[in-house]
Amino acid sequence: MMPLSLVNIGEETMIRKVGGRPETKKHLENLGFVVGGSLLIVTTIGGNFIVNVKGSRVVISREMASKIIV
Repeated sequence: MMPLSLVNIGEETMIRKVGGRPETKKHLENLGFVVGGSLLIVTTIGGNFIVNVKGSRVVISREMASKIIV
């Protein structure tokens, strides 16, 4: 297991854990980052990650990506 921020571009993976404070966890879950869900790293731009999750592209910061364990 490792943080999402260490996953390579183009790699599809499964979410194992969502960490952080309760409000951070809730925000990420509302965006579709739920345990057991799959996601694909599309690209990185300026330290932000563009990921494909639940059929949608979402941009998250490196800090948020480090709270998602895959």
